[in-house]
Amino acid sequence: MSQSTLLDQIHTLIGPVLEEMGLELVDLEYKHEGRDWFLRIFIDKEGGVNLDDCADASREVGTLLEVEDPIRTAYRLEVSSPGLERPLKRPRDYERFNGKLVKVKTFEKCDPDGRGYERKTFVGTLLGLDQGQVRIEQVDKKGGVAAFPLESIAQANLEMDF
Repeated sequence: MSQSTLLDQIHTLIGPVLEEMGLELVDLEYKHEGRDWFLRIFIDKEGGVNLDDCADASREVGTLLEVEDPIRTAYRLEVSSPGLERPLKRPRDYERFNGKLVKVKTFEKCDPDGRGYERKTFVGTLLGLDQGQVRIEQVDKKGGVAAFPLESIAQANLEMDF
């Protein structure tokens, strides 16, 4: 089974349990580090998660994964907050975090603002998602609004705004 198929299967298994707990499944990671495998589950909720939320989710998800047994090798389960630089994964994330500082990386170099300067990384204030286009007000020297098709984004994260 491919790693992405495994993560999809785990997402399908644990997503409803976390939702029932009032938590959002932000991201999943299954990685080999040193001699151990780690399944990392990143959760969030309005107002942020605390240690008790992570412990409760770990107990519930751990029990479910033991029963369903989708991972055939030994692994360590870690449940945590996505952190201050939370990834933006779903279309609703681009609406929820409208007005926040973001960093967007595209798969290919592009010139979304028509300034003749192609690049892959853009930083600015998220203006939301409009008809499949993610829009940001850039914070570089020249400013301007950049818009990207959602499917052209390789990675997007909230940025620390000091």
